[in-house]
Amino acid sequence: MKVLVVDDILYSRKLLSSKLEALGHEVIEAGDGEEAVRKSKSENPDVVFMDVVMPKMDGITATKIIKNSTGSKIIMCSAVNDKNHIIEAIKAGAVDYISKPLNDIRIADAIRRL
Repeated sequence: MKVLVVDDILYSRKLLSSKLEALGHEVIEAGDGEEAVRKSKSENPDVVFMDVVMPKMDGITATKIIKNSTGSKIIMCSAVNDKNHIIEAIKAGAVDYISKPLNDIRIADAIRRL
């Protein structure tokens, strides 16, 4: 699958990207919500791993835009493990919510469930 990894923290983005590549997926990266919206429209990823808190455009807003313009499935990945954020992410169109730090088994399970 083609996967878009969105996170403003370079280390987190690269770490998740390498885990997904090890699982055999093609990975594209974006550093904020605005870039994620642009890349989702041009690259049409199957799955988007989206951080919640980012500059320029947060992950919830980007999720809403992407869900309305592509068929991508969105999995939220965040250190913000608050019930309200999780509910907001699901209402925005996310199909799953993974808490950081990310675990290899949880990443693989999230993709497998799609």
